[in-house]
Order: sequence, then C-alpha cells, then structure tokens
Amino acid sequence: MKTTITVRRRNGGYVKGAAAVAGLALFALTACSPSSSDEDTQAGDSFTTREVTDGKTEFVVVTNPGDGPVLSYGKDSGVELLTEEIDGKEYAFKDMNGNGELDVWEDWRESSEDRAADLAQHLSKEQIAGLMLFSSHERSPADGLTDAQKEYMSESRLRNVLNAGPNDVEANVTWSNQLQEYAEELATEDEPYVPVNFSSDPRSTAESGGSYNASGDISRWPSHLGLAATFDPETMTTFAQAVSAEYRALGIGTALSPQIDLASDPRWLRVDGTFGENVDLASAMATAYVDGFQTTVGSAGEDGWGDESVNAMIKHWAGDGPGEGGRESHTNAGKYGVYPGDNFDAHAEVFLGAMDSAAVMTAYSIALGPDGQPLGGGDRMGSAYDSYRTGLLRDNFTGVVVTDWAVTAGGSTDPEAFIGTSWGADDLTVEERHYAILKNGVDMFGGNNAVEPVLAAYDMWQADFEAGENDVDAQTRFEESGTRILTMLFQPGLYENAYLDLDESTDVVASQDKLDAGYQAQLDSVVMLKNDAETIAAAEAGDWADKTVYIPRSYDTGFAGAFGPGEYTEGPGLTVEIAEEYFAKVVTDEAVEDADGKVTGYTAPDLSDVDLVLVGMSSPNNGDNFTSAGHDTETGEWYPLSLQYRPYTADGENVRQVSLAGDILADGSQENRSYYGHTSRIANESALDAFERAVAAVEASGKDIPVITVLKAKNPTVPAEFEARSDAILVGFGVSDQALIETAIGLNEPQGRLPIGFPASMDAVEKQLEDVQEDTEPYVDAAGNSYLFGFGLNYAGPIEG
Repeated sequence: MKTTITVRRRNGGYVKGAAAVAGLALFALTACSPSSSDEDTQAGDSFTTREVTDGKTEFVVVTNPGDGPVLSYGKDSGVELLTEEIDGKEYAFKDMNGNGELDVWEDWRESSEDRAADLAQHLSKEQIAGLMLFSSHERSPADGLTDAQKEYMSESRLRNVLNAGPNDVEANVTWSNQLQEYAEELATEDEPYVPVNFSSDPRSTAESGGSYNASGDISRWPSHLGLAATFDPETMTTFAQAVSAEYRALGIGTALSPQIDLASDPRWLRVDGTFGENVDLASAMATAYVDGFQTTVGSAGEDGWGDESVNAMIKHWAGDGPGEGGRESHTNAGKYGVYPGDNFDAHAEVFLGAMDSAAVMTAYSIALGPDGQPLGGGDRMGSAYDSYRTGLLRDNFTGVVVTDWAVTAGGSTDPEAFIGTSWGADDLTVEERHYAILKNGVDMFGGNNAVEPVLAAYDMWQADFEAGENDVDAQTRFEESGTRILTMLFQPGLYENAYLDLDESTDVVASQDKLDAGYQAQLDSVVMLKNDAETIAAAEAGDWADKTVYIPRSYDTGFAGAFGPGEYTEGPGLTVEIAEEYFAKVVTDEAVEDADGKVTGYTAPDLSDVDLVLVGMSSPNNGDNFTSAGHDTETGEWYPLSLQYRPYTADGENVRQVSLAGDILADGSQENRSYYGHTSRIANESALDAFERAVAAVEASGKDIPVITVLKAKNPTVPAEFEARSDAILVGFGVSDQALIETAIGLNEPQGRLPIGFPASMDAVEKQLEDVQEDTEPYVDAAGNSYLFGFGLNYAGPIEG
C-alpha cells in the first residue's frame, strides 16, 4: 500500500538558515538504508551531518529528523544548507543555486511536478536540450569518469546516462559518485545544477548461469517470460522491490524496462523479454512491475516514492511483437510490424493499463494494417515518427516519452552511422528527424550524445512558430519536455541524495535475502510439460548421491551480426559442476574436433551404470536483435525463422508468397519480403542431435533409463521433434541450471505454467496471424495434453486455474 505523509510548514512560512555561499547541490545516496546511528538521529530534533568517502570522492551526508529525506552533496561543492523548524524539529534543505532562499525546486516538501515546472523555467535551452539526450551505452564503470563523459556532460549538458556495464559494486559506486561530483562542478549562476540520472536495461536474469545466484554480483531471477510463468503478480512485486533496491545501490535511477510488448507471434526474437501472449496476464505483471519499482516499502514520500524507488520505462509503444515473420525491428530485416488481424487495440491495451510508469519508450517498427497501409491513417514510419501511434500515447500519458536507441541515425543522410534505425525517415536529415519527433510530443532521444541536432530542431520549431505553423514557441515546447524529464529526476529523490555510500551499497546488492528470493522465483517459474510414469517425483537430495547422470554435449555456431562474427560455443547442455553437487558421477560425450578445435561429432558414453539422462537444450537459435535474422544481407535472400531444430522449408499452403510489408521501390511497387520456398537457418541444430544420441545410447544399453528433456526457452518450441521419446519435459525461462536440475530430480515441485503456447508445427505457426494472441494451434502430446497458454503440470497432473 502506498503511503503519503505531508509535512506541514510551521506558521505557513520558511525559517531561513545562514546566508548561502554560491554553490551547487547533488544527486542521491541511492538505495541506502539508514545505519543504526542514522535511525537514532531521525528520532532526534535536528538534522546531523557526516562526511563519507568511497576512496575517490568525498561527500557530506545530511540526516534529517523524522521522515525528512537524507541529503548529500560533494564536500567541496560549496553547497550550504538552509534550515526550517517544522513542528519543533529542525530540517535541512540544500541551497542548490546559492541565492540564500529556499526555492520551490529546492523544497523537498513540494510535489515533483511542481518542483520540475519551477526549475524548467530557470534552465537554458542548452540545458533542456541536454536533458533530452539519453546516452549511448557506457560499458565500463571501472574506467571512472572519462574525458568523453566530461565532454558530453559539459558541452552537450547530457545528464541521462545508460549504464550497460557489469554489476561490480565498487566500480559502479565510485563511477556514479564521480559523475555526480562533476555535475555539481558544472552548475553556474546561469545554468542550475542537474544531477546524473543513470539507467539500465534488465540485468538480473539468471539465464543458464549454472548456480542459482550466478556470480553472486546481483540477485538473479527468471526472465520476464519466466516471471510471467509464475502467474503470480506478488512474485513480480517481490522481484521489482528487490531489484529496484539493488539498482539504486548501483546508482541507477531509471529502469529501461519492463518490456511489455504482447508476444503475439511465437517466432519473434524478443519473446523472452515479454510477459507472454495473454493480455490480462501481461497487464497484471506490467502493473506489478511498475508499482514495485517505483514504490519504496514504508515510504513516507510522495505517492510512495523513496530511496529505493526507480523510474520504470515501459516499452515499446505500442507493441513491437508483430514483426512480419517474427523478424526483429533492430535491423532493416524486421522494420515492419504487421496487423493482418486488425488487432492493434490488444497490443495497446497492455500499455494503457500501465500508464503510472514514469516513462514510455517507443517502438522501432513501421506499423501496417491488413491493407498494407499505415495504421489509423498515420505515417509509414517508426513509432516515434508516426503521428497516429504517438498521438494516441500523448492522449493517454503525461510522463516522459523516449525514443528507442538510434532512431535518428542511419539512412541515406547519415550513412556513417554504426547502427541506424530511422525507419521511414531515412531521407530526412538528422536535424529534421529530431524536429519531426519533437512535433509528435516525444521528449527524449535514445542513444544520442550530441546536442547540436536538438538545438537545430529548436531553431526549426521557432521558425515555424513565427511563420504561424506551430501553436507555441520553441522555449515553451522545450520547457514542456524539460518539466517532464526533471520530474523523472525529482521523483526518486535524485536532487536530494545523489551520492552512494559504498558500505551501504555493498550490503544491499546481492544480499542473501534477495539471492534467496530470486532463486525461489526461479524454482516457481519452471514449467513441467510432460511426466510419464511419474519420472519426476518428490525426492530428497540424498536420494541421488550415489547415482550417475548422463548429460550430452552440443554446440552452437552462432550468427554474424553488427558486433562481429558469430560466437561458437560448445559443451554439456547443463552445467556439469552443478550436477556434481547432486550426483555421485556425471558422464558426458567424447568429442571429435577438427584442426581448428571445433567439434565435428560426438560419441556417447557407455550407459551401463547410468541412472538418469538429462538433455539440456536451448530454444532453436535463429539469431538475435543485431543479426538481420530472416534476411541474408549478402545474397538478398529472405528465409523463415523457425521454432524447430531440423531445417524447415517454408513451402506450405499457409506461407505468404507475397509479403504484407516491404519498402516502396523507385517504380512505386512494393518490395516482396516473402520467404516462400526458402529454408530456415538454425545455429544449434546440434541440440537435437544430442537428444537423439542420448535416446540411441539408452536403447543400446538395454536398460530403462529415464530421459528428461530440459528446455531452456526464449521462444516457444515445436515439441514434435523430441516429445514422444522424452519421459519428462521441463521448461525454464531464463533460470539457472541449478533450478532446472533440482526440479528434474524432485527437489522442487513444478508450479509454473506456459505464458505462451507451444505450437503443433511450423505450419501452425505460418497459419497464425502475427498480431493476434493465442491463435496458434497448440501441440498435443501422447497423453492428450495441449500445450496451450496456461498449461503446466505438477506431480498430481495439470495445474488448475
């Protein structure tokens, strides 16, 4: 429950402290719980101060009494404190512009919106333009404050920084504090202080990292799809509250998540980042995620915001799931989203139910309806440029709207861009793209470090205003976005407390309670699809201590993409070291390698003494966001994405021979992106070889050895290739091998359910419509169970509900 407490001003006015020295303020001690001495102080009648260092940066921490927020600022920043007596207690406020007065934007009792609106009026157009930038990926916090970062912070006034680096606490804390200190140094009388707002893509998924807490650097949870498989919004809330605390302890104030695109096409390469294909489940999970991230338990702050709150950014409006053929919109191959079922409203519904989020990120794709024309009479352009979709968003949302990364880059006018996704705006100049996006009510530009195009857009806006084409002048339009963006900085308290206490952050990140909660969620998310003759049954760990398990090996050739050649990987399907914690012996295949050290074949071991076979298989690998999956850029061939391991040739009656979408060519005709008659390309077909080798080895042994297939799923998979010869099937969505192994040997009763159905065949996949959820014919196994959305087994049989 959210709690709001209003602190009353005594006698209705301010009691000022000593005259302030010109100076600045600072950003937040993110995710730091009070120490025992702080708690004692909060019970007192006056604030106290203490000096803190992380070994590189020195800062002052101010602890207010009662429910007053913790403040922090650089030791040498020149910040002075203003004080006010409230109900007999003395509270501190930071004088962030050195004028000796408590301005509205400096008063932590005011609403975030009012503070932001007040401050936006005092920012220069250059500062607001800088606030509109969201940096490209920063991957190395351990490097500290770099010259490049100093340049974009000082020259472009950039303050929203994407942290894409590892979870090392010390590196993140010291880097965060250095950038916050530098932000203080940049404040002047003409350009007020703006702290740094660090953001992050999801970083807490266990994947197949072996042990339950991976490297122990942060708590590890199922993927978004795995969290949806729990069918439990309370689990999502637990996740969100734990992870938001860790984010804040790493200096992260904004989550570039949750991804709530409706997974209406099972081939889509980003299904694992969604909450599945059901509107109601996805909506419930999205709401729990947003509320959990943005609310600090027990907070006395405004609307539940507190020192463990993180801005949530739902993405990608209005749903990027229906890429034609499942192709992904990060590359030209998948830039078209199609709605052959005229089902746009279902995709938008999930987003419209989560409008309490601080921000929304737009989609890359161009959206075309059943007739091949832009949805709603909008523009044949990506979401940020599309007046229909973005206009609908602005009609329903008052927060920050952010483009996905690099939508202003690339195309014919920006050919040197490393990655460009300006779909439909390729012929516009970079400056014109910024202007067009601002015209649509968007506030921020993802992946842009340079302010010049934003300032050029300001001038374009003003010129059109003076020509009578815009209703408001450029400064008013910029202040509108500035207010929204600043609200995102005020809400989690970044203006009060931007600095991190290293000791406190170390206590928060990967604390045992969070590790345990994450692992429990992993266990709760595992789905059992098949369990013939009670192959998987309740057991004790000691029951397997004298047994031998066989885990086959396989390889994945990978795919070349924007970041280099494909990565070749090889090894057992489940982590041997983890299995050795439960079994007396683990055996695997003997590999045959070529001169380059790559495996060309395997020989199964003798299974005479083997008691159990665990076949670990990852979903069929079609590639990733940056591999142009579905399109061979060298030959120009379009080919199908597939949910089966063996080659699939798309020549059935349900395969489109003329694509719904394609580029408009010079002669006015439309490019045909059909893959009819072409064959899939799967990098890990070897996983099915491993399964078949294991089954053959069991048959050769003459023994009745159970074969449990353990599927590590990112997408639905066609089970026809392995179901009949599997005694049991488990599915894990982004969980550790430990969780899968413990479930396979009966230490955890499965309770997960499919958040998206598994198809009967690739023909069934071709027959379904990309934009329509739950319309794929499900696989039916030998026991008569349909692998529909919501299906899952426990020891007693199908889970009800």
